[in-house]
Order: sequence, then structure tokens, then C-alpha cells
Amino acid sequence: MTIKLSVKVVPGTSQNKISGWLGDSLKVRVRAQPEKGKANKAVLELLAKELDLPVKKLSISSGHASSNKIVEIMGITDAELIGKF
Repeated sequence: MTIKLSVKVVPGTSQNKISGWLGDSLKVRVRAQPEKGKANKAVLELLAKELDLPVKKLSISSGHASSNKIVEIMGITDAELIGKF
């Protein structure tokens, strides 16, 4: 099972953290800058840690160069996802 998660990324913040829901998107703050994929990598690592999944189970399917991204997550249901955040 694969689900799609809408994510709003705020790069260059003081700490890596999930700030909660912003409408239908999960707001994620990361220290990494949006250059050479560093912020994207940080987002995937943070989400994987919070969801207790290996990073390889997550991928960005759209929005690689945007602050609004779609992250595909394998191995979790919608209910489990909502329960985590």
C-alpha cells in the first residue's frame, strides 16, 4: 500500500520538526537549505524517523524544487499516518 502525503516545507529553520497540519498539508521545518536536494533529503529523513519507517519507503513524487511537495509513503495506512501527527 502506498499513500500520498501533501507536505509544506520550510527550509533553513533552527530545528528539524513537524509543525502540524496546515489545511490538508503537513508543515515540516528543516535546518537544511534548499540547495542540491539537501532540504528534500532532510524532509524524507525526518518523516521516516517520525513514522518509524526506513527512508527507502518514502519518496518525493512531485515538487522537488518547490516548498509544496507530494511524498509517497509505502507500508502505512491513512489512519496510521493521521494518528502519528
